[in-house]
Amino acid sequence: MKSLFTTIITFSLFACNQPADNTRILQNRIDTLEKKLADTYKPGFGEFMSGIQAHHSKLWFAGQNKNWKLADFEVHEIMEAVVDIQKYETERNESKKMGMLNPAIDSVNNAIQKQSPALFKSSFILLTNTCNNCHHAANFEFNVVQIPETSPFTNQNFKINKDK
Repeated sequence: MKSLFTTIITFSLFACNQPADNTRILQNRIDTLEKKLADTYKPGFGEFMSGIQAHHSKLWFAGQNKNWKLADFEVHEIMEAVVDIQKYETERNESKKMGMLNPAIDSVNNAIQKQSPALFKSSFILLTNTCNNCHHAANFEFNVVQIPETSPFTNQNFKINKDK
């Protein structure tokens, strides 16, 4: 009888100990995953802005060549970068100011949808000026954006390919 009682007590203690072990195992997994997540690469603010700069330039040349499909692609790349900045760079004061770009981006997008060169040009000027206003608001006024004069992308043809 004593042996049975000891077995029951031992089993009960072992059974009671399982949830604590499972909790510790799960906590270790959470800690490991959080460390991996913290060590995962994320682009810095400068990388995002350099991407926007490249798409801003490509957008201009696409619009100038009335390549509306490419212009549509480029404006959406800018939109995606703005969303990513607001998602991944939340601690930056500059990120909080990015929303000021939305009306100008919407204006460019509207011009592209209408395939209007005149509206595109005025909307692009608005976008460029809004970028500079954002830079001023974020104390980066030394970083001045302008309408590109020549394409840095010599390996890309911005004209519409009529052969296809």
